[in-house]
Amino acid sequence: MVDLLDPSGLPVRVVHHVGLVLTNDVSARDVQLTKTPFYESKSYPTFTPTGPYLALLEPEDFTHLLDLRLKLSVNCDLSQDRTLADMIVRPVQALSLLARFQILDPGDLLLTGTALKAPPKAVEKIGALLPPAVKWKAFFRSQARTPHFLHADDLITATITTPDGRIDLGEQRTPVADAQ
Repeated sequence: MVDLLDPSGLPVRVVHHVGLVLTNDVSARDVQLTKTPFYESKSYPTFTPTGPYLALLEPEDFTHLLDLRLKLSVNCDLSQDRTLADMIVRPVQALSLLARFQILDPGDLLLTGTALKAPPKAVEKIGALLPPAVKWKAFFRSQARTPHFLHADDLITATITTPDGRIDLGEQRTPVADAQ
């Protein structure tokens, strides 16, 4: 059992072992941008590849969580390189927030999202004034203009590790297949 404090000072009790595993929360944007609800765009066979390693954390590993670096490339072109310190909602805070209304059992898999930075403050303030439907429509329009959709035979490579290798979730290599 490990007692931690999340960034807002709330106590977090970790019971049993906590493990980390690399997953790729794949979305079929061409489906997601044309249909709702969104679950279809995340539910195709082979989506959300997981592994190759599960790292069970020791109490002293928790001080290294924010040093974990996620690197993701498509066809050897780096498209993401961030640490967990860059996340909008960090893992301990995400667990604390979730545990307020959800029972977490051994073996549960919680995807915390990618290590993206928050939008600029001006964009956040404008977005806060918009109704949710308008915000989603603007998001979809911006995504549809993005030429970075994956194609059949693209290769996604992802790693998550600390600089010193203390925590290393391995390398995940996922070839993109055509849905046809």
